[in-house]
Amino acid sequence: MYFRDVIGLHDVKRQLIDSVHRGFVPHARMFYGPEGVGKLPLAIAYARYLNCQNPGENDACGKCRSCIQFDKFEHPDLHFVFPVVKSKVSDEYLPEWREFLSQNVYFNLNKWLNFIDAQNAQGMIYAKESDEIIRKLNLKVYEAKYKIMIVWLPEKMHEACANKLLKMIEEPPGNTVFLLVSEDLENVLPTIQSRCQPIHIRAIEHDEMLQAIRQHYSLSPEEGFSVAHIANGSFSKAVEIIESSDETKRFFELFVSMMRASVSRNIKNVKTVANEIAGIGREMQKSFLQYCLRMFREYFINNFNEPQMVYLNSDEAEFGVRFSPFVNERNVEALNDEFSLAYRQIEQNGNARIIFLDLCLKVTVLLLK
Repeated sequence: MYFRDVIGLHDVKRQLIDSVHRGFVPHARMFYGPEGVGKLPLAIAYARYLNCQNPGENDACGKCRSCIQFDKFEHPDLHFVFPVVKSKVSDEYLPEWREFLSQNVYFNLNKWLNFIDAQNAQGMIYAKESDEIIRKLNLKVYEAKYKIMIVWLPEKMHEACANKLLKMIEEPPGNTVFLLVSEDLENVLPTIQSRCQPIHIRAIEHDEMLQAIRQHYSLSPEEGFSVAHIANGSFSKAVEIIESSDETKRFFELFVSMMRASVSRNIKNVKTVANEIAGIGREMQKSFLQYCLRMFREYFINNFNEPQMVYLNSDEAEFGVRFSPFVNERNVEALNDEFSLAYRQIEQNGNARIIFLDLCLKVTVLLLK
């Protein structure tokens, strides 16, 4: 991953490159922003540039020993920490992680967990990971200028792990750089945040998104424009739309079933839908709840007849013709609150059957307001 491979974000890339030229290399940076906009690719490109033996004006050389090792994510001074399952540490999934990164650059947590067949388990950076991080970073730099630790999704870090790393992040060994990549900064421990230089990574520019879509996929200009609009700055979302991912289709089907059962007030159907959602696995349940929250936003905005502000695919838009009026100023905040509460309860390992039955019954009441 090079800077040239990161879609758009030219000002951020320039900022990072110029800081290296000035000799300004903070010991800890926090890349934060929406999902799918290129935070992890940017962090990897920055790490490569830092350790490139012959860096160019705008990118790493791609030919030195360091760059060749970075091509396979096997540089001895490049370390990764990321959510895993079964109370393991990241190194136990390192071969899978390298394989996954070689195939995917823009992705989300759910896609990674599906790749390692996490099933119902929620991804987490467990407490014992801190011991591995401290052990690695206390070793001398092997052969590069910097020993680099990339932490993907620090918001998934167990509090005990985060607390144990505070001193290491504040005062790391010489020539050590932490690069944290967050999609939910509010849930990163404040004491971790305060020790990092923040870099906000915004959504990808529309024109840059459109160009990237055309480079990777054979779509008509109309299709490309539609995908870029719906993706709203997230390339991973654009890929999902183009590839018509089974997950997105499944979420839409579940959402429609849930809403129709609730509007009809058919308790038997409500219980059937609630049980179906309860059986799809916790990470999928969380992703489904986030999808529902997005749908409520889109259908609420759809009532104002401002199509440029609505991000729906054709199936979602067709369903919204009749459904949008059910999401209005009388219930939109309550719907958002209830689905957000359900998300937190699922994250805390609550009983999924009870949570989703309760949620469906509340939706039954709210949609008729």
